[in-house]
Amino acid sequence: MLVTKDNSREKLIIGILILLLAIALGGAGFFWKKSKTLTENLSANTTTFQAEIAAKNSELQGANDTIATLTEKLDDIEDDLEDLEDDYRDEKNKNDEFEDQIKAITGTVKDLDKLSKTDEELLQKYSKVYFLNENYTPSDIDEIDDKYILPGKEPQFFHGDALSFLEDMLDEAEDDGVDLKVISAYRSFDHQHALKGQFTTVYGEGANTFSADQGYSEHQLGTTVDLTDPETGGTYESFAETEAYEWLLDNAYKYGFTLSYPEDNGFYVFEPWHWRFVGTELAKDLNRKGDHFYDWDQREIDTYLLNIFD
Repeated sequence: MLVTKDNSREKLIIGILILLLAIALGGAGFFWKKSKTLTENLSANTTTFQAEIAAKNSELQGANDTIATLTEKLDDIEDDLEDLEDDYRDEKNKNDEFEDQIKAITGTVKDLDKLSKTDEELLQKYSKVYFLNENYTPSDIDEIDDKYILPGKEPQFFHGDALSFLEDMLDEAEDDGVDLKVISAYRSFDHQHALKGQFTTVYGEGANTFSADQGYSEHQLGTTVDLTDPETGGTYESFAETEAYEWLLDNAYKYGFTLSYPEDNGFYVFEPWHWRFVGTELAKDLNRKGDHFYDWDQREIDTYLLNIFD
């Protein structure tokens, strides 16, 4: 009976062991299968991921190639733009030069037209140098307002294009407290002839020292005026001692007037009253250089004719 019990127990133990072993082996197989499945899945996923990475890399490479191509095209476009800009600048410069030429030609034509309408006699040297014939009269002559004329004197006339300069000068003198008056302005050829005859009758040959022959008088131009103040009352050298004369020396050039016969001139006696309109540009240049009208060469003077009334 003891043997049987022992055998049964052993069989039972062996059975249990076999069962446990079977369970263990079954579990191991399960885990092995699971591990294999996971490994296969991981391998498959890795392969898929690598394939996706390869595809992305291929796309990226394609994008890089596209970028490189576009960059090259952009460089070409920029080069073309630079060439176009250079061409544009060249054409613009040509157009600017052409425009400048047109302006220069237009300006020259305008200047020539303006010069053709300007009396070429206005800046000539007279006074025993240049002659005006008996038929010459100014292109425009206007009467000077009575308020500018020395009381008791007959009506006086002045070149219409220069009259405003004379009026401005006399008005400015008045504003400065200086009373300047006109004694004589425009004189025709016949008027000068008669006047010279009167002076010759009284002074003989001595009249040539202060009075021009007909045709040689600046007064015939209509741009010359004899000035005085009421105290002096006439064309006397004593006018040089007045405040009015000093004012003219300091200011007349601003209005285009210059003293024709200063002291020690080679034509006539000193005439502080005798002022000629030559245009502001020439008058200012004469004043700046300390020169007088008859000091300059006629060719140099002629260059100022274009702008005499500007």
